[in-house]
Amino acid sequence: MAMDLSMPVLVVDDYNTMIRIIRNLLKQLGFENIDDASDGSAALAKMRGKKYGLVISDWNMEPMTGYELLKEVRSDPNLATTPFIMITAESKTENVIAAKKAGVNNYIVKPFNAATLKTKIDAVFPDHAA
Repeated sequence: MAMDLSMPVLVVDDYNTMIRIIRNLLKQLGFENIDDASDGSAALAKMRGKKYGLVISDWNMEPMTGYELLKEVRSDPNLATTPFIMITAESKTENVIAAKKAGVNNYIVKPFNAATLKTKIDAVFPDHAA
């Protein structure tokens, strides 16, 4: 699947500052169409109303975590193929394994920069990587 910089991207995080940081990094990479949600259930509602080309979600949120969101997305036939990148402050191996088993496309450990984000997105869209 090729990456389209005009595709809608959904950033999911319960921390407004983190949403702002990720949004700015995405804009540096050339993305323009960026929405956000403050938790997994809000993200799911948005995803059911609009087709996103990429979801970048934090792991630790209440009431619905990014991990629970990922499992919901993968079990919904209309959303199952949506590229999904998980962001977390925890690099615990079991979390990475759980996310991979649940169908995450890539995984980013905080803190990270635009170069890291670009590398992770390029890995999800190999046809686009420069």
